[in-house]
Amino acid sequence: MGPSLVEGGVRFAVFSRHGTRVLVSIFDETGETELARLPLPCRTGDIHHGLLEGAGAGLRYGLRVEGPWQPERGHRFDPAKLLVDPYATLIDRPFRWDPELARHGAETAALAPRSIVQPLQIHGEEQASAAAAPEFIYELGVRSFSMRHPAVPPSLRGTLSALREPAVIAHLQRLGVSHVELMPVAAWMDERHLPPLGLANAWGYNPVNFFALDPRLAPGGPADLAALCAAYADAGIGVILDIVLNHTAESDEFGGTVSLRGLDNAVYYRHATDDPGRLVNDTGCGHTLALDRAPVVRLAMDALRYWLHLGVAGFRFDLGTVMGRTETGFTPDAPLLSAILQDPELARAILIAEPWDIGPGGYRLGEFPAPFAEWNGRYRDDVRRFWRGDPGMAGAFATRLAGSSDLFAGNHRSPRASINFIAAHDGFTLRDLVSYERKHNEANGEENRDGEIDNHGWNGGAEGPTRDHGIEAARDRDIRALLATLFLSRGIPMLTAGDEFGRTQLGNNNAYAQDNPTSWLDWERTDNERIAFVASLAALRRRHPFLAGETFLTGRGEPPDAAWLKPDATPIADQEWAGLDAFCLLLADGDESLLLAVNRSREAVPLTLPAGRWDLLFASDAASETVLSARSVALRREA
Repeated sequence: MGPSLVEGGVRFAVFSRHGTRVLVSIFDETGETELARLPLPCRTGDIHHGLLEGAGAGLRYGLRVEGPWQPERGHRFDPAKLLVDPYATLIDRPFRWDPELARHGAETAALAPRSIVQPLQIHGEEQASAAAAPEFIYELGVRSFSMRHPAVPPSLRGTLSALREPAVIAHLQRLGVSHVELMPVAAWMDERHLPPLGLANAWGYNPVNFFALDPRLAPGGPADLAALCAAYADAGIGVILDIVLNHTAESDEFGGTVSLRGLDNAVYYRHATDDPGRLVNDTGCGHTLALDRAPVVRLAMDALRYWLHLGVAGFRFDLGTVMGRTETGFTPDAPLLSAILQDPELARAILIAEPWDIGPGGYRLGEFPAPFAEWNGRYRDDVRRFWRGDPGMAGAFATRLAGSSDLFAGNHRSPRASINFIAAHDGFTLRDLVSYERKHNEANGEENRDGEIDNHGWNGGAEGPTRDHGIEAARDRDIRALLATLFLSRGIPMLTAGDEFGRTQLGNNNAYAQDNPTSWLDWERTDNERIAFVASLAALRRRHPFLAGETFLTGRGEPPDAAWLKPDATPIADQEWAGLDAFCLLLADGDESLLLAVNRSREAVPLTLPAGRWDLLFASDAASETVLSARSVALRREA
């Protein structure tokens, strides 16, 4: 599919079931002058194809498709629209929203990027096939991470090349990161309501093409990502791509026609079974990719294999429930999920699902097939609510601390299926979680209507920044307890870039439209003590792998692998969990015994250690053998 360099020229293959004719628009070497429109002369089934003799690498082109304009039947063909080839691996300019993209009959050659023919890039087969299991994932947006980094040359800021700078790699190694999870890097376009507000998409979760890197992030094209993967592999770090296989920037019926909509809207996007002109919106972005249909599955699979060949270790799938949807709802045996699991390359890659969308029955946490891991939103919420002080949360918190067996054990999966996180790119930052009770998204231009309403946050007595040293000290203490919880829980911890040193978005919990200092990390105001604190937790976790947990705890064995204790070292009865603010988890694996103690109350509590001598390995706050400090976590090892 797409363009292929062959002897004698370039072969094109384009899917369109309902289109009557596909034309290739050829441009000069500058991409500004359209030289010819050449129809593809052959059709085999739904594939239109042909050979352009004498053409080669570097050819700039676009696609146009003739066919019916019948929106009531889902057909939106418009040969005036220059379309980006969905299989293009390089485009010559970023996408830019313009109302003409949505007006039927309006010529868009002046607005659309040109696709550029490239040789197949294969850089990282060895890396991809030998992807190490993640131990500590670091979520990172290319622009937000690098735009204000003082050790990155200004010319590289905002690009993938910035992430290869020695100071950046040294920071990741100091933290002990095993894998960087890059927020979307595929070419995207701003949502149409943003430019009139003077805003721009900062996250990239609005792609047009699933193969081409955004030129703003990768001016050197695929080689930029391949070089990053190679450099990180040399540093012992894997690269995970956050990929959006659920919708495109073409949006709802009022959106633009820039690629799939113009190729075959009725096939690529799901429509209502009782109304073929009405798009199904399970994503909240105006429409939904029909990932149970063979041409769409093929497009997704080809894209995933392409990224693997550039050296990435795996993928995080945004709104992953869409990948498992059919006409009747979600199933773990859906065509795309099944195709991934039978593929010899993809089945060995790291696979992480965001297990929800906004459609009917969209929350599917714990239901993805092995070897998928899943973003554990229950972990985030239960940990936040416990530390906020919500009543009756100790039992749920203990379940998350122990690896979420209620979610994953039933399908014979391990704690490693749980990607644990307390903050991510969307929602409050870790600092804002303990500084704000309410979201403050006015800068997004939607009168604070956007973003999650219930963030389970608290402010310590003042909303936002304060000069009260007592409140600031309490917030710092809470952050240390939250970080300790994350790294001492069974499962795989994920931290978002900047949370290791106190990033803030001033209460904005949906900074997708803030490609500005609101979301750009302020490296000049980093908390180096906090960075060292996170690095020590990651190192502690590596020294004691039993904390991470390859299996769920049973409470059986001699000694038992786990025992839940009150601070006085007596067992916790079932009826006592609801009233607990402090408790201990005694772990034993035959090689060592560990005692994890937690106290969320605002008062210190007396502590009785089990029999034996216990050495302190870690404490988020002051610790002694007889007292468990307020709002703290401590870990001890039996000598």
